[in-house]
Amino acid sequence: MQKRFYVTTAIDYANGSPHLGHAYEKVLTDVLARVRKLRGEDTHFLTGLDEHGQKVQQGAAEEGVEPQARCDRFAREFQALCEKLLVSNDDYVRTTEERHKKVVREVLQRLFDEGQIYKADYSGYYSARAEQFLQEKDKEEGEWPEIYGEVTEITESNYFFKLSQHQDWLIDHLKTNEDFIFPKFRAKQVLEFLKEPLNDLCVSRPVERLSWGIPLPFDEDYVTYVWFDALINYVSAVGYGEDRFTEYWPADAHVIGKDILSPPHAVYWPIMLKAAGIELPKQLLVHGWWMTGGEKMSKSTGEVVDPLELAEKHGPDAFRYFVMREMTVGQDSEFTSELFLTRYNTELGNDLGNLVSRILNMTARYADGIVPAATVDEEPEQELRRTWDETRDPVLEMFDGYQYNFGLEKTFAFVRAINRYVEARAPWQLAKSEDAADAPRLATSLAVLAEALRLANALLAPVMPGINAKINELLGLPPTETWDGALDWGTTLEGNQLGEKTILFPRA
Repeated sequence: MQKRFYVTTAIDYANGSPHLGHAYEKVLTDVLARVRKLRGEDTHFLTGLDEHGQKVQQGAAEEGVEPQARCDRFAREFQALCEKLLVSNDDYVRTTEERHKKVVREVLQRLFDEGQIYKADYSGYYSARAEQFLQEKDKEEGEWPEIYGEVTEITESNYFFKLSQHQDWLIDHLKTNEDFIFPKFRAKQVLEFLKEPLNDLCVSRPVERLSWGIPLPFDEDYVTYVWFDALINYVSAVGYGEDRFTEYWPADAHVIGKDILSPPHAVYWPIMLKAAGIELPKQLLVHGWWMTGGEKMSKSTGEVVDPLELAEKHGPDAFRYFVMREMTVGQDSEFTSELFLTRYNTELGNDLGNLVSRILNMTARYADGIVPAATVDEEPEQELRRTWDETRDPVLEMFDGYQYNFGLEKTFAFVRAINRYVEARAPWQLAKSEDAADAPRLATSLAVLAEALRLANALLAPVMPGINAKINELLGLPPTETWDGALDWGTTLEGNQLGEKTILFPRA
């Protein structure tokens, strides 16, 4: 059975509505998946919702509804976000689904049977907000960081996973697999965390304190710790324990935010998988935060952006373009309305939108809307082809290396080169010329413009799939579904009837 390219995102937590961070992660992963599909790979893209845990139970109680009803509402919101932003996920897993709960219980039972899980009493600190036990070393300057919210002392019996006995193995794995975490400086942060001895991980909560969870298969007086539950979704959704599992696993890329890298995804998850005899994912792709005024956007600061509102107002492709163009993967990035509008009006509106309008308008005026044959090959045509040759492979290389912002920058440099070609050839002057040599130059300029636009648009397909489909429709083509042959300069469009002049990006 042939292995698919399998990409996953962190599953969102059912305790609040989608925000800019959620939207960015979905779009980033979607672009990654689309690049692979355009390269001809059989790709499977998973996202989903984490629905168990104390905060979900408490939120439902405060609203006076059942936890499942509250989760159903958030599931609709997050799925609507994916649909609105043209996210092409192949599956959406919810941790309340039977296919997931079954696998969680199987993994727990296996680890328990092998002596990897044991029962013990615990006395210490607990953060309800983070839903985790804490130690004194988690304090900063003697105080609990704000991310933990209210921290209380508790004493209770629980089940523990032998996390600590795998610490040396994990350190060795990180040091010998330098590409396991991207960007590499994030791996250094995890290794720094691992300099301190790990405590064993509490993987249960008493039902008397928390009932909204998956019961332990070996003791139903307890439910599973939410992280141990959630981290298993990446294997449960693709048929762990079934023959088809090898078609997907290991995941080729797992996309997460930097705030949940360590310890959940870079410590708990690899050790859980190793202990259960499951191969590790090939890579964790760790993105940064959206900032405003140097601070992370959050509800607590009052700085939030509604991605659906932006997409509704300016179109999902414009939103996708901005977040991919503005952020270097792995780094933090600033978000302001001014930055968004600048990118929208200059690059999308002026550079690309106006180019499309001019090509459609001039072809309609000078060639009855039909792409003529290119019969002239002079310096302006040769220079534009050279520019394309210097654009195509570097952009593909950048996309493969997650350097989407630089790939888009170079793509739009080519778009601007097409605009310069318009000025150099000046079809409006060639149309007035009485020189017989200018008639083929006019026809050639229209053909070259259409072909160059087609090529630039093909590179934009993973980032702006809606715009790609629209521009291709105007060029008399279907949406770009593969790059095989679609990135070669040719006479693809000769004889095509172009669409009418269209404003793709109304000025904001």
